[in-house]
Amino acid sequence: MKNVAKKHIIKIPKNISVFYSEKKRIVVLSGPLRRKSLKLKTQIFASPQMNLIGITSHPFGDVSKNEKKQLKILQGTTVALLKQAILEVSVLHCKKLQLVGVGYRVSLIETTNNTLLEFKLGYSHNIYFKIPKNLTVFCLKSDKIFISGNFYEYISQIASQIRSYKTPEPYKGKGILYENEKIFLKEGKKV
Repeated sequence: MKNVAKKHIIKIPKNISVFYSEKKRIVVLSGPLRRKSLKLKTQIFASPQMNLIGITSHPFGDVSKNEKKQLKILQGTTVALLKQAILEVSVLHCKKLQLVGVGYRVSLIETTNNTLLEFKLGYSHNIYFKIPKNLTVFCLKSDKIFISGNFYEYISQIASQIRSYKTPEPYKGKGILYENEKIFLKEGKKV
């Protein structure tokens, strides 16, 4: 590839097709799950026979001196966005949340037109969360939640929003935690 560092070259899996329009500055990735497009700020070189894409730091048009400094940063960002897009079009993503605490429970409630999560988190009231249509949520146990879909950022956002209902506290470690999250407990007051 034309003077592109190895870290700026992405290998494309066989089940994903890539469409690149230099005129419109857009890349469309089509995979088994869905299609995703990305707007580009730097040029790319595609090698269809080797299934490779190389991201350069060359802009599409003339840029000012201040913008030239930002091109190296944009090159790395474009690589990360393309890798994330490849994952989104080919793999389902899943976030697992766990409720830690006595009496902390979650249950799925099916209504006629939407699905709700009901949380019992030690407050004087229950908390209800409406599940979006494009995500699937499982509650296999009363203290575990599985959120899955193929929009990684959206799944992370929903998981973060659910976690904010009861963030883990540092003294007893109670709250809503991600699957492999470890809370370092603080020592309480000594009398």
